[in-house]
Amino acid sequence: MTGTDLDAASGAGAGGDPRPDGRRAGELTPRELGRWAWRQLTSMRTALILLLLLALAAVPGSVVPQQGVDALAASRWREDHPRLTPVYEWLDLFDVYGSVWFAAIYVLLMISLVGCIIPRTIVYARNIRAVPPAAPRNLRRLPDHASYESEEGVEEVLEQARAELRRRRYRLRPAEADGPGAAAVSGERGYLREVGNLVFHLSIIVVLVGFAMGSLLGYKGGVIVLVGNGFSNNLTQYDDFVPGSAFSAAEMEPFSFDVEDFEVEWLTEGRAQGQARNFVAQLRYREEPGAPEQDYDLRVNHPLQIGDSEVFLVGHGYAPVITVRDARGEVVASGPRVFLPQDQSFLSFGVVKAPAAEPDGLGLEGLFYPTFVNIGGDPVNVMGDTLNPAISMLVYRGDLGLDSGRSQSVYILEKDDAEQVTQPDGSPLRVDLQPGATQELPDRLGSITFEGVQPWVRVQVSQSPGKVVALVGVVAALVGLLGSLFIRPRRVWVRARREDGRTVVELAALDRSGGGDVALVLADIVEALRPAAQKEQS
Repeated sequence: MTGTDLDAASGAGAGGDPRPDGRRAGELTPRELGRWAWRQLTSMRTALILLLLLALAAVPGSVVPQQGVDALAASRWREDHPRLTPVYEWLDLFDVYGSVWFAAIYVLLMISLVGCIIPRTIVYARNIRAVPPAAPRNLRRLPDHASYESEEGVEEVLEQARAELRRRRYRLRPAEADGPGAAAVSGERGYLREVGNLVFHLSIIVVLVGFAMGSLLGYKGGVIVLVGNGFSNNLTQYDDFVPGSAFSAAEMEPFSFDVEDFEVEWLTEGRAQGQARNFVAQLRYREEPGAPEQDYDLRVNHPLQIGDSEVFLVGHGYAPVITVRDARGEVVASGPRVFLPQDQSFLSFGVVKAPAAEPDGLGLEGLFYPTFVNIGGDPVNVMGDTLNPAISMLVYRGDLGLDSGRSQSVYILEKDDAEQVTQPDGSPLRVDLQPGATQELPDRLGSITFEGVQPWVRVQVSQSPGKVVALVGVVAALVGLLGSLFIRPRRVWVRARREDGRTVVELAALDRSGGGDVALVLADIVEALRPAAQKEQS
């Protein structure tokens, strides 16, 4: 054998020689590689892994403040963590649910679920139409079996068996011989279990389609409305607005409403003392311009339905009415300023901006106390009702960043180019006022007046085109799941053969789901088929 032959033999033994088509062992064509990748992606194992990844990916969204949900908290987090902020922004952790990586996991999960469900749906559809299997060769090997003898002929016995099984709603296999002088009947019931499986898997796709419709065609927006003011359903009126990918502003209903009044019932005793309950916002609305006005009491979990849109009451709070005068005595800021609650006692944070003040722009940042109490020299808020309202705010002078051209939140005071106003001893100046009080600022900068308090409500307007589709899918999935869990598929076989002038009848039953008491079912069928003479003898 030459050296070349040895090399060829060693290469063949190692699996290194190319195959007749020119490929090495294990090498895949692009089509085969794509088929392999598709099978991996659409496997149940991959779907479970992606589901776990989606749950883990949602964790940062509940831990890190989200820009679209609470811009104030997100801005404060950035100020408190200047080193981590660039990393978090690069990872899109301030907008987790809108990030590319979260969308990639979600899309892959959708593809994996659909790829898992459709083949299983086809299998279940085939099982629904399948006929019962032929009788096993030896029925006595099954755990539940019985036998008896009869004077009747084979065909007569099997005809009685077919009639009895039909009466019990068994699907029968077409008659077939089972050897010389013998025949068997096969019956199966519980096909609705396969229907339940089919409905359940199809319902998952329906639910996914419903959620996709809502994500693509719907929208969700939030706005804070002062009591006594109104709102019109157009994009410029919203404080935050999250549209679907295929949303069109032309689909928004042209409704409007005014918040006539807002009532809150406060708990005055018990463990929940000081907390609020039974929020009611009294609305007067029009479904379109020129339409008659209608009244509606907007409550939590009782939205106002207008066309395809729903108006929810999601929060409330207070807007202190503050007037700022500059050194000339001119009013440079006046009116209610929305303060955002920080805890269940409605201790609220807010800012006031007066960039037109002379000689320097003025800005205030601080807290509103609905029920102010001084305990040991420290200000404390004891409950959310406005029993003793007060404000406590720090004052800044200078450039507030409003002329930079950058968008700025009304709840955030830009202080990078501003100077904090101090008292003669160098300590920060704090404006502590109750309704009707005025405090002069040092260096003749002007004055601050706390006029009173005006409540506000936060409403959410949403349009979810696919919610009915998703609801139908969820209900159908529950029905299918119940059917697949509680319907027991059973198979029964009856074989009859002639021996020594008598007919030997063998029966067996099998519960495909396990755990069913098949012995009782089998005994009942035997009792119905045995000749009357044998029943009397027994």
